[in-house]
Amino acid sequence: MEKIKNIIFDLGGVILNIDIARTRDALVKLGVSQFPELFGLGHAAAFILDYETGKISDDEFTRHLQAAARPGVTKQEILSAWNLMLLDFPPERIALLHELKKRHRLFLFSNTNSLHVKELKQRYRDHFDNNELDDHFERAYYSQLLGMRKPDVEAYRYIMEQNCLLGEETLFIDDALVNINGAKAAGLRGYLLAPDKTIMDIDFS
Repeated sequence: MEKIKNIIFDLGGVILNIDIARTRDALVKLGVSQFPELFGLGHAAAFILDYETGKISDDEFTRHLQAAARPGVTKQEILSAWNLMLLDFPPERIALLHELKKRHRLFLFSNTNSLHVKELKQRYRDHFDNNELDDHFERAYYSQLLGMRKPDVEAYRYIMEQNCLLGEETLFIDDALVNINGAKAAGLRGYLLAPDKTIMDIDFS
């Protein structure tokens, strides 16, 4: 087996702690009772897919959720509920990225959206002396900017081609099996992060 030279990290649930249930519960309280059908690990409703690939704006996205909520729910209430799933960046994981960068090429590939990226990047700055999250990676790929998302095979292949990555030398880490399967279909090596594990439990040697 080829030695791992490159690592592509997912973000939420891998580097950043998230709790989707917090957003689910908040939106359900606002009347969005169908949240489980709209958004879940490895699947999402059409308008969320469009939002995560940059096809609709922040305002269009929030209007979709407002339409699913009870009458009178404000945009700010929707925004606050949407960001509740974002938690913290454990310092030990950030320290691990520093160490791994000394001997691997590191990349980030996240299915996300502009509202979450703005919020999580600001939280990173607030907790890590105004440093930038993206500086840990040779390239950071966010689906809404890339225009593609996991588990689309073409998304992984694009990243591989852009950075001259060989699949057998590249490890992709994610917490959703469907995304791991997509990566493997593109020729990458995949590591499914179990719910009770963190990247601190992975043997990168």
